[in-house]
Amino acid sequence: MEVPVRRIRYYEYGSPAVLRLEEATTPEPGPGELLVRTEAIGVTLPSVRKVRGEGDRAPLPGVLGGEIAGEVIAIGPGVSSFAVGDRVTSLTFTGSYADLVLAPDFMASRIPDGASCTQAVALVRSSHVALAALATARPTATESVLITGAASGVGHLAVQLAKIHGIERVVAAVSSPDKADFLRGLGADEVVTYDSQHWGEPVDVVLDGVGGDLLPRALAALRPGGRLIFFSSGGGTVPAFDLLAGSKTVTGLAMARFANTEPKLYEQHHQQLWQLSQSRQLRPVVHAEIPLTEAASAHEIIEARANLGKVVLRP
Repeated sequence: MEVPVRRIRYYEYGSPAVLRLEEATTPEPGPGELLVRTEAIGVTLPSVRKVRGEGDRAPLPGVLGGEIAGEVIAIGPGVSSFAVGDRVTSLTFTGSYADLVLAPDFMASRIPDGASCTQAVALVRSSHVALAALATARPTATESVLITGAASGVGHLAVQLAKIHGIERVVAAVSSPDKADFLRGLGADEVVTYDSQHWGEPVDVVLDGVGGDLLPRALAALRPGGRLIFFSSGGGTVPAFDLLAGSKTVTGLAMARFANTEPKLYEQHHQQLWQLSQSRQLRPVVHAEIPLTEAASAHEIIEARANLGKVVLRP
């Protein structure tokens, strides 16, 4: 007899309280898909914003995508790189808040022996975003980088990766000064808060994962000829004249496209990230592990910008 699968959905936009736990049937993997029994699920700012109805509103009921880690229990037609029993982590486009999740095989990667699923979720997707943003910006060691949302799941890894790559000056931008010690401990040379009148000397590169009203300030933080890498779900308006007057550039980064169009580089990044983690050069921080049944509490932490590192759901 089939065991019901638990999943989280929402039937109206609003606060985290709109998230609902419900039962569903076991999904069937289609071509190029893995069916994964989840052990850890990452909570991201884009998911929190989606529940709020910010940006483009998808039809209700709402289903959240995101990052998952667990064991492959079935594979769809055409899958040759993975087998039942493999432990994997993956970015999924829908239905990640569940016991059983369908994951595209081209976004999946094996978890090394000895690593936990919680480690995998805290490390792989978030650090892939951070590393892809740095690869897109291509800063040299003598250049400077400012990172918004620097204490977030992606941000705290971007700070570390920038220093690992020898960036001379790394500036962490955050919502409150009580995160400064955390970020300096990870290698940030300077910490500024969003409400500060000045963010210090202009920088060569901004990695912006916040967007919204912060985007113009992030652009203004660039020196002439600087470049901003934008991977936020929060939208925002770029003052076009500022681009022209300062010879600045803005580049959007979407990980699904990056992984699909740069599969070799994506795999190189994956191997590099695990090597850095296992050698303790890169330290993914888990702020909290929360039961899937309490997904609303996880969203509340993100909404309050209270997290230092990654928030993880455990089925």
